[in-house]
Amino acid sequence: MNNVVRSSNHSPLQQRGEQQREQETLLPAVDIIEEPNALKLVADMPGVTHETLKVELDNNVLSLEGEIALTMPEGLSALHAEVRGQRFARRFNLSHEVDSDAITATIVNGVLTLTLPKKDSHRTRRIEVQAA
Repeated sequence: MNNVVRSSNHSPLQQRGEQQREQETLLPAVDIIEEPNALKLVADMPGVTHETLKVELDNNVLSLEGEIALTMPEGLSALHAEVRGQRFARRFNLSHEVDSDAITATIVNGVLTLTLPKKDSHRTRRIEVQAA
């Protein structure tokens, strides 16, 4: 979709650089844990901070995007730099079981934790059996 929206004002060299940057997008390693009332999604995004993280839900598609911003210390400039920022991106199709209005997210030291609560209708519940 980005190719459809992207302006054609770029030179071929700029377009090649953008395509190379798109290819450098990393897939964060993700663990998904099922609990009785929720799913936990834990994504490793080292170097990503709260400010450079974007979590969105659109049409039951959960998108995780984060950038590693490398800044030079004040007063210094690089003559040569081989290290540069990276971009993480991952998308998941959510089941109808997930209560999308109750999703929560936290990020600590580059580890993103999302809690995806299950809808009440899809939670396991014990039914009491009474003796007659």
